[in-house]
Amino acid sequence: MKMKKLWMVAALLTLCGNMTVLGEESEEQFSIATLNVDGLPHRVMEVNTNPNGPGDAGSARIGKYLLQKGYDLVMMQEDFNYHGVISVLLEDDYRLDEWTGDVGLEGHKIDFLHLQNHRFECDGLMACWKNDLLVTPAPRTAWKQSFGKFSHANDEMVTKGFRRYDVTLRGGQRIVVYNAHMDASDINDRMEQKDAKDKAARIAQWEQLKEDVLLQLDTRPIIIVGDMNSLYGYDDMQEAFVDAINETGRGTISDVWKELQQENETYDKILYINPATGTKIEPVAFTLDTVGYRYEGRPLGDHYPVSATFRVVPRTITGTVQLSDANSQDAVSEYYNLNGQRATQPKRGIYVEQRKGKTDKIIVK
Repeated sequence: MKMKKLWMVAALLTLCGNMTVLGEESEEQFSIATLNVDGLPHRVMEVNTNPNGPGDAGSARIGKYLLQKGYDLVMMQEDFNYHGVISVLLEDDYRLDEWTGDVGLEGHKIDFLHLQNHRFECDGLMACWKNDLLVTPAPRTAWKQSFGKFSHANDEMVTKGFRRYDVTLRGGQRIVVYNAHMDASDINDRMEQKDAKDKAARIAQWEQLKEDVLLQLDTRPIIIVGDMNSLYGYDDMQEAFVDAINETGRGTISDVWKELQQENETYDKILYINPATGTKIEPVAFTLDTVGYRYEGRPLGDHYPVSATFRVVPRTITGTVQLSDANSQDAVSEYYNLNGQRATQPKRGIYVEQRKGKTDKIIVK
């Protein structure tokens, strides 16, 4: 019955010298998680950096947790000294990004006379993606502004920044994903309101990220995730990033937490931008996993995983296909995609066959 209806539509279309192509993209869903894996060692150069961190045993449990969850894309932060413990559990099901190294004395050249100038050339950013996704990383970008060496959360001990990924999903749709880690505020500095320079660094980082995002904003949706160390009521990320992007008119940015939950805000964010024209996505689920990310009653690390499931929004595509001479006596076969562009046997589109003045059209959705 369905094929008969398609042929009836095709018959009506033969009355015109051209035809309007109507089609719909197939729906696809994918998941993404962001997780600070708390991978700093307990001490670095006599400085307490992470005395209560998960260490080897806890990091192995983090790897098992991620493997069990099976997210399509995982963006990690602070993947430093226990990278191998986590990655060895994921390497069969995932492809992993390049690791930038650990933090410590071994294997690093350190000028102990000028420790105030030392910075470990690693950012702790790590991404992994399911084997059937096509992902191309862009070069890593360090923040232009940061604050705090042996105080204020020690942010300048490492090279924090962001990394961008071009992702092709299973259905062929393309998106852009950012993984970022911004400056933190020491809890005591925050409570005593002594973190003005930390806040200024974060706003500068939001603005730097915004500039890069706008350079990539075309017809592809963009997802921005990471440990942003920002709360809407404390840092003005709304004006510096969200409003600034919306005001360009080139796309609409949303926070999945705001859309689907609106309580228990965390420093870890999942934001997304739908371009003014092109493919669009929408979130269908958001999870802050405070239940599964535990062992013997304690969290595996100091950040709970934040994840979201998105769907690619099906959209009707219209276009006009100009047919060949309908009076031609020779058989002519042509293919057009759903944008009305000539193609070589696309999976979805229009098949046109002309013979002895008769034109048949088959719409393949």
